[in-house]
Amino acid sequence: MTQRLGELGTALREWRGRLAPGDVGFPPGSLRRAKGLRREELALLAGISVDYVVRLEQGRANPSQQVVGALAAALRLTGAERDHLFALAGLGRPTSGRSAARLTPSLQRLLDQLRGVPVGVFDAGWTLTTWNRLYAALFGDPASLSDRERNVVWAHYAGLPTRVRSDPALTAMFEEVTAAGLRSAAARFPADVQLRTLLDELRGFPRFAEVWDARRVGEHVAHSKIVDHPEIGPVQVDCDVLEVPASDLRLVAYTTPDDDVAERLRLLEAVGAGTLS
Repeated sequence: MTQRLGELGTALREWRGRLAPGDVGFPPGSLRRAKGLRREELALLAGISVDYVVRLEQGRANPSQQVVGALAAALRLTGAERDHLFALAGLGRPTSGRSAARLTPSLQRLLDQLRGVPVGVFDAGWTLTTWNRLYAALFGDPASLSDRERNVVWAHYAGLPTRVRSDPALTAMFEEVTAAGLRSAAARFPADVQLRTLLDELRGFPRFAEVWDARRVGEHVAHSKIVDHPEIGPVQVDCDVLEVPASDLRLVAYTTPDDDVAERLRLLEAVGAGTLS
């Protein structure tokens, strides 16, 4: 903790030093011995005492979330800098309590340009929001499905038709990691009405309720599954889950170490969801 608070103090001093008084409405003055804001000015902007600013910059105080937010606003920090300040204070990144699934232009380009790898993008509740051509070709085109039907957890417990093979060990792993991920999401986004509604519906399935009551917490990072495709046969893929920065989306990439399977996926991509004959 001592090292972290020391880094917090250093960051505050550096960020205070880069702001010109005129940037925040103070007169420049002629007797300033150093660039940047005075501690008294930062204290006034943040609504805290000068003594507290001194203790923070010396690494001798552990600020609350409210104080860190006030300092971030006073110092005109960027979003990334604000998140870093909260981390240095030992606090989680502040959120509105609601998930925000923002598909950035760069992520859309990644989906459009990635070749040979099925990719799906999911929100915090594991609803598929967008996908690339090969994802649709491998799993079936989800374009005609409702939002609820595109939620992979709800679809699993509702018994919707799927090309994913029902392997007991892999199924149990899927159920555990998705329930754990949903519990983490519920804690991160307590004000998300859509997520709460989804969880209420899922708890109506006895098997989900059983897994949920085990109270595991974590994130869905990696998984494996076997897809029985009607034309290229069984395809075993590893699923890697990547968090998308600055959004509450997850990108899931499906890859295979088998060269023969990879070649069949490339052939499938070439013809899309249509027939291979």
